[in-house]
Amino acid sequence: MSFPKNFLWGGAVAANQCEGAYLEDGKGLCVPDMLLGGDVNTPRTFLPQTDPTAFYPSHEAIDFYHHYKEDIALFAEMGWNVFRLSINWGRIFPNGDDAEPNEAGLAFYDKVFDECRKHGMEPLVTLCHYEIPWAIVTKYNGFSDRRVIDLFVKYATTCFKRYKDKVKYWLTFNEINIPCMHPGMGNLYGLGMMDPEDVNADHRIPLSELKANPQLTFQALHNEFVASALTVKAGHEINPEFMIGNMIANSAVYPLTSNPKDVLAALDNTNFTYNFCGDVQVRGEYPSFMSRYFKEHNIDTSFITEDDKKILREGTVDFYTFSYYQSNCVSTDENAEKTAGNMTVGVKNPYLKASDWGWQIDPDGLRYVLNMLHDRYPKTPLMVVENGFGAFDKVEEDGSIHDDYRIAYFKPHIEAMREAIADGVPLIGYTTWGPIDLVSAGTGQYAKRYGFVYVDRHDDGSGDFSRSKKDSFYWYKRVIASNGETLD
Repeated sequence: MSFPKNFLWGGAVAANQCEGAYLEDGKGLCVPDMLLGGDVNTPRTFLPQTDPTAFYPSHEAIDFYHHYKEDIALFAEMGWNVFRLSINWGRIFPNGDDAEPNEAGLAFYDKVFDECRKHGMEPLVTLCHYEIPWAIVTKYNGFSDRRVIDLFVKYATTCFKRYKDKVKYWLTFNEINIPCMHPGMGNLYGLGMMDPEDVNADHRIPLSELKANPQLTFQALHNEFVASALTVKAGHEINPEFMIGNMIANSAVYPLTSNPKDVLAALDNTNFTYNFCGDVQVRGEYPSFMSRYFKEHNIDTSFITEDDKKILREGTVDFYTFSYYQSNCVSTDENAEKTAGNMTVGVKNPYLKASDWGWQIDPDGLRYVLNMLHDRYPKTPLMVVENGFGAFDKVEEDGSIHDDYRIAYFKPHIEAMREAIADGVPLIGYTTWGPIDLVSAGTGQYAKRYGFVYVDRHDDGSGDFSRSKKDSFYWYKRVIASNGETLD
């Protein structure tokens, strides 16, 4: 079976990883602006007081803010009909709780969306891709404070009203389940929440060492669920044609062995890490297995009110989107060899190869996940909005970049999606992650390159931001022109 004729092909970026211009035109500080870089062996560090001598990758990123016309033209040359990007909350409300929005920030995204439309591209807009204003962290401790629900809804409805005739596809929160995967780092990225001792620290803190309070984590995550549901309801009132989705960090999870305890461990891992948040946003209610989890972990759920339950039921998403990079195994054997990828930690699968960053490459797992999601949410359209391969790229003397390894990653993943469609999965679109080189969220590196387009920017802060096409650029162009039929 082929891809549908109206299939959405494109790529995905995040404001904090590509825009730069971190304080330009009235923008306020956001969470990623406080993060320094790392590498495969060194975790990123958080520094609450801006250090003028330190290198913050997100401050300039790849300067999409001043190169958006050039970049969107390159995307159009590949034949995209959809471009996933995020609005930086701090560009619209610099402190998160400002009385009035920042007109310069609103005007910037007007220009970006107009440029997309000019090239026949549908913007797919994430309202929060970790760009939580820093003042929301310091003043409210992020979404642990219920007042932030209304602040987010105000921001979201401001965007809905401004761009209601320019944007049809929206996502509320990027990878909302990240706190279920890495509590400390996930709380900062996804919930804008930090332990008071960390937020007031005067030294660099590795993200892996950020403290987490489980009770506050689930309270804040619940507030995000409510904010998402209210946003969906408000968006449909502003424009009934809006398609508003969620976004889940997903992965195939396998038992390492046929030991029934490994099988059950894989089930528990999948349910808690991935199905929990998906169920709340698609089905509109907490899944039954979370009642046991809350009891066993002494989580007081009195923060879940009857009014909240009604809001969750009424504010379910229109479609389910997710990221997929790799798969992991689960084992009850404490000595099983560990691996890591996309902010997840699992057990090494002996049948799979891994990237230079330890991400286990598993295209068959994408077909598996798509089928499992369709079985779980049979009436909900699905979309893969992140799938990509970070690698070291070499620029040849003539300027060419031969990235056959990237093509070798994408080809079987696209084949897996085609197989899933043949299985009956209602897959509506695909946006590769980092179609242009950008700052890695996990390591803060430029050297971990994802793009079809190379950006002359490096981890020491050097580079002139010039753009050039890799071999994969022309390959993806052929894929899209053939609607996924030509993969060689």
